Amino acid sequence: MGVSADHVATLDAFTKQHGLKHRLLSDFRRQMLPAWDALVTDEKSPIFRYAKRAYFVLDREGTVKYAKVMANPLDLLDAAEVVKAVRDSGAR
Repeated sequence: MGVSADHVATLDAFTKQHGLKHRLLSDFRRQMLPAWDALVTDEKSPIFRYAKRAYFVLDREGTVKYAKVMANPLDLLDAAEVVKAVRDSGAR
C-alpha cells in the first residue's frame, strides 16, 4: 500500500484515474510522516510542512527491509529498484 500526505478524496480520484489495485492511505494531518523522517518543516515555504518523497518496503512481520528518502521531492526512484526491494523482502 502507499501513503501520501494528500487528502483522501484526492487519493481516491488518483486511484480510480490510474486503475490502481493497491490501497493509498492519507496522512493528511502529517501524523505518521515524522516517525519515518519523511516530513520537511520549512518556515519559509508557503506549505510549511510537506512530505518528502520516500520509499519503504516492509516484510510480513513489519520489519523495514528497504528505505530510501529522496532529498528532492521531484526526484523519482527507478521502479526496478522498488520492485527488486519488494521481491527481496518477500512482501507482496
